[in-house]
Amino acid sequence: MKTAADLKNGERVTITNIDESHPSARRILEVGFTPGQEIELISASIFSDPLAFAIRGTLIAIRKNEAECIKVL
Repeated sequence: MKTAADLKNGERVTITNIDESHPSARRILEVGFTPGQEIELISASIFSDPLAFAIRGTLIAIRKNEAECIKVL
């Protein structure tokens, strides 16, 4: 299954699930990455960490390992 960490710049997808077993899952949910939300990868740093996503009209940067718990479609 594809995760938010696999996205290319400018790619827009919908969140299908958050892997609750991931240590950062609660934080990810608290900042607004919830199932059903549309996200777009705006930019990635030179080493792809952190990643900046547009979600709910704002820009949020998270670490690549945190983005791996966000399942997308």
